[in-house]
Amino acid sequence: MSEGTVIRPYGDTTGDGMVQTSFTLPVPPGPQADGAALQLAAKMGISPAMVVHSTGIGTAFTFFVVYGSVQHLVDLAEVHVEERPYPLLSPSEVNAAVKTRLRRSLVVLGACIGTDAHTVGIDAILNLKGFAGEKGLEYYRELQVANLGAQVSVPELVRAARTAKADAVLVSQVVTQKDAHLRNTRELAGAFREAMGESRPLLVVGGPRFDPAMAADLGVDKVFGRGTTPGEVASYLVHALVPSPDSQEAPA
Repeated sequence: MSEGTVIRPYGDTTGDGMVQTSFTLPVPPGPQADGAALQLAAKMGISPAMVVHSTGIGTAFTFFVVYGSVQHLVDLAEVHVEERPYPLLSPSEVNAAVKTRLRRSLVVLGACIGTDAHTVGIDAILNLKGFAGEKGLEYYRELQVANLGAQVSVPELVRAARTAKADAVLVSQVVTQKDAHLRNTRELAGAFREAMGESRPLLVVGGPRFDPAMAADLGVDKVFGRGTTPGEVASYLVHALVPSPDSQEAPA
């Protein structure tokens, strides 16, 4: 471990190691259920642990919130994350880059694929009202944006992208049970690769359970995790699709 980079969780006082976790057990609510939760917490290294909340889910399951102390340490020197390799741009900077360097509108399609009916993610990025105080991509006058909504099949999305001559396709995946988001993303990448080859649009996926480092493994160009804002996505589109200032040619 590197000196000065080791930290512990913080709860009530600095370095007390206090953490909070939640889980569900297939046990009816009651004293036995609480005891089972404390046993699990101890095996997770949380000791002493307290069940601060438990509630029945139907008659056969119980949901818990457990609070307690752990002895584990974190060494920040060993934390490796994907750093953003491009600057965050304001809407005016995005518009100026597209207008002067791409010299045409940048066409963006967005959708939720498969059986995912949760549009909150794609709406936050695309819709005018946006997210976290930022306007969505519909606000950018140099972007031509179409939100196809929920439960769009992959073949339908491929056809729409081809018809619109999309530069980028943005896909949100909120439903993650049994890694559905990973299977759907691999299906998406394979379908575009088969249908359009090297001429396929930029493929961008996002959702709360994605790891940004998974893009290559999933066959897409970019993965965004939870908390992504419209400005981050717009800045990435400029980085990936708009020629650099010293380039003399716009992409076809």
